[in-house]
Amino acid sequence: MKIRKSTGILLLFLAIPFISLAQDWHVGAFLGISNYSGDLVQQKVDMRYTRPALGILLRKDFNRYFSLRGAITYGTATGADSTNASKALQARNLSFRSRIIEFALIGELNFLDIDEKGWTPYVFAGVAGFGFDPMAKDKSGNWVRLRRLGTEGQGLPQYPNRLPYDLFTWSFPFGAGFKVLLSDRWTLGLEVGFRPTATDYLDDVSKTYVDQNTLLAYRGQASVDMAYRGDEVTGKNVTPGTYPMDGTKRGSDKYKDWYGFSGFTITYRLGNNGNPWGKVKATRCPRW
Repeated sequence: MKIRKSTGILLLFLAIPFISLAQDWHVGAFLGISNYSGDLVQQKVDMRYTRPALGILLRKDFNRYFSLRGAITYGTATGADSTNASKALQARNLSFRSRIIEFALIGELNFLDIDEKGWTPYVFAGVAGFGFDPMAKDKSGNWVRLRRLGTEGQGLPQYPNRLPYDLFTWSFPFGAGFKVLLSDRWTLGLEVGFRPTATDYLDDVSKTYVDQNTLLAYRGQASVDMAYRGDEVTGKNVTPGTYPMDGTKRGSDKYKDWYGFSGFTITYRLGNNGNPWGKVKATRCPRW
């Protein structure tokens, strides 16, 4: 009996740190929008290509001002030359859509003690790995995966410096937001976030056109059709063109592609006590 009692006391003693630590954890969700910046938009962000985004997150408070969160977020990057003001871009006539799933580890720095003030602005930065897969509609309206076509000669012996790009790579989230306590357990946040990436092929566009006959011989007609879409242009302002010469500019590899997630977070604080720091909230004196 004494052994069982002692074991129970020991287990309770060992559990105390974990029980108290649970008060520093939050689980929640993200609901917002995704945007893209790259070769197929003229502005840094084209709001016409804003798409929904959603995610889940787990946040750990290390003190009153610094937190670390892990998050999984899903969104879409998309763009098209047809809506650009530049006639040269309209004539290129490229488009894409890429589903993104991001796994991020992000540090948050609060400017105020949210448990004392009830609100705080914050900034955040971190690192993420994300998967993507650029696609475009062909002449028949069917979605075609672009990477396997090697539209810029990736993987061809004639272009040894152009290797097939990875569909999973890194991004570097950063941004700012504002959080407010709804109760001792619930917190609502609004944030704007940007993600510079380690790839220039989020949109499958980066460098120059490759020789049409070489692309046809190694990758087939579908690759030629999706590499150059200028012959499909319709409208009064732009005239359909022909496949460009080898080395003609297709995109720009000067800057990598970006995407962004912005929106609302809602989190729930775990544990039995809504005030993890053992700090008594200040009560305001009544006005007379």
